[in-house]
Parts: sequence; C-alpha cells; structure tokens
Amino acid sequence: MSGEQTGADRVRGLVEADPVVILEIAGAIAHDEGRWPNDQVTEVCAEHTRRLADADKVRMRAAMEQVLMGRDVDAALEWVRATGALSVLFPELAATIDLVQEDGRQHKDVWAHTKQVVRQTVKRPLVRWAALLHDIGKVPTRTFTPDGVHFHGHAEVGARMFDKIHGRFAFARDERQTIRFLVKHHLRTNQYSQAWTDSAVRRFHREMGPHMVDLLDLSRADITSKRPGRRKTLLEQISALSERVDVLAEADAKLPPLPGGVGNAIMDAFEIAPSRLIGDLKRKLESAIEAGELEARREDAYYVAFIARQDLIPNVAPEKREALIAAGGDLHAPDDDEGPHKGVDPHDPGPGVLSCGHDPENDPCVHRDADPDDPALRR
Repeated sequence: MSGEQTGADRVRGLVEADPVVILEIAGAIAHDEGRWPNDQVTEVCAEHTRRLADADKVRMRAAMEQVLMGRDVDAALEWVRATGALSVLFPELAATIDLVQEDGRQHKDVWAHTKQVVRQTVKRPLVRWAALLHDIGKVPTRTFTPDGVHFHGHAEVGARMFDKIHGRFAFARDERQTIRFLVKHHLRTNQYSQAWTDSAVRRFHREMGPHMVDLLDLSRADITSKRPGRRKTLLEQISALSERVDVLAEADAKLPPLPGGVGNAIMDAFEIAPSRLIGDLKRKLESAIEAGELEARREDAYYVAFIARQDLIPNVAPEKREALIAAGGDLHAPDDDEGPHKGVDPHDPGPGVLSCGHDPENDPCVHRDADPDDPALRR
C-alpha cells in the first residue's frame, strides 16, 4: 500500500469520526504556504462534506476561523470549494462562483474577488468574516442594463442574508452585529471626497461608531484593482477620510459641544427670564449631542428649534412654536444633499450605498464602453 493511500485511509478514519477535521485540514493549508493535501485525501474529504451540516457549531466556528486567519487563506478557501464544503456551509458564496461582474469585459468573478479581499484584510477575525461575506448580496441583486451590470443595494441585501448564515456557527450577539454592520456598510467610504463638509464627516464618524476602524480596514482590502495608479488613488481617498475624522475628533474633544451664547438665545426666543431652567435645557442639548441626536456647535436657531420640537418649555403658543421650528431648519446638516448620501440607491434604506454597487475594479456605475483609465471615474 502506497504512502498516499495510507495517509488517505488515516484521514478517512478521522473524518468519519469527526467531519470538522475537513475544516481543520483547510486551516492547515492556510497556515502552511497554501499547500493542498494529495488528491486522495481531498477525495476522502469530499465524500464526507455533507456531514458538516450537522457538526458542532462551536468547533465549526473555531475551525473556520483558523482558515480565515491564515496567510494563504485564498488557497485554503479554494480547497474548501474543491471538496464541496463551501456549498454545504456557504451556499451563498458558492453561488458567486462564475458570477460575472461586468458585461463584455474579462474580470475575475465575485468568488475570486472575495478570496483576494479576505487575504488582503487585516488579521482580525470579525473583519475577515465580513470580508468573506461582503459581496454575497450581489447574487440576488445583479441586473443587466444598457449601461452595464449593476448590483443595486447588494450591501443591504447581503446583510439580511447574513441573518440566515450566522446560525450555522457559534457567534455571540455582539459578534453577529459587528459582522452584519460591516457587510451592510462596506461601501460607505466609496462616497467620500474632499467636497464633504465637516458636518458630513462628523455624521459619518458618528454613524460608524465603534466599527469605524474595522470598516476603513475592510474598505482598503476591498480594493482589488490591478492598476497601480487606481489602487493608490483609492487608498489615498480612504486615508484622507480617516485623517479628517481624526482631526475633527481631536478638535471636538477640545471644544464645548454648544456654542457660546446659546443660553441667551433660548431666553430671547422663548421670552423667559434667567433661571435654573436654562441650565437644565443646556444639559439636555449636550446629552442629545452626545447621543448623536444633534450636531455640535451649530447655530443658535438649530438648538432653539430642537427645544421647541421637544416641547421642553411649557405654555408656548403653537404659532410661536412652529415659527421657532421653521427658523431652525432641519435637524440634519444643511448640506445633506451634497454630503455622503448624494447618489445613493433610492431603493436601499442604508445611506451611503452606491446606486449600482461596485465591480471588481472598484469603479461603480461605469458604462461597459467607458474608458477605465478616465480620472473622472471615481470609486
């Protein structure tokens, strides 16, 4: 009996006793320069992949994470596909194989793009899980138009698809929420430009919350363009956004959230005398700013309008209340239409998602006949 056959027989016994061994072999591939086992071992594993559907979820999560955290994760994922385990554990990913991303041009399919993104992603487990699943929504959202291939709302759809995936593995609630958030918002940085106002940048930072660093790292990994100039431009764009967020956050930490004189503006607007109520109202405004309900250091009328909307001062005539609200304008920044939400998909409730998704060259909404090197084309 040959050594290969002996090895295959030994693996057969292990896999028959515990199908999670299949993923453990994939983990070894990911950490051993991407070297696959011999064909006989691969065939033995392929015979038993269907049993992974009933395997222990905690051990499955741990084994899959070993795969994802390896330097040669792309080779390991391809072996998982070759054994058929991908179709058992992630049919949503299996469906991305050979999924064409742009009509009339030769591009890697979504599966090839996904493997590259995972390999490029920082080695933090939840970010790599998000990288693995970030484009699964492209399968049900792909449409063909005279302008090319589109994936309207694929990030939002992918997040909803993850709601069915996470039950196959043992994720804690906060882990599920993090992965879902990153999948849903992985396109948000695509919209950034120097034209964003400080208010728009602050709003982006507030909405991303504790996921900010993970999201930026995932966005960097999602750049798979082979054109060095294009890749450099996109990385610089993400870095510029990160730097602006840091600069504004540092400046905001040094300044009070409310502008000086807002107390006087409240007294004048509501025709009330100095009292303890003014201090209480200012504290309510500061709490609303901290909670993200209001923006910091806006004009006085903005805060007066909030007080009027919330009916925080009793016995204000309806006509006066409506006038104060109208004078304060919308609670959102006045430049919303020119900020990070411009050009979003009107059918996708997740703000900041590009209207057509993005192709493997990271050029969204590009007509198939357009010049791919046109500098006017933005990510």
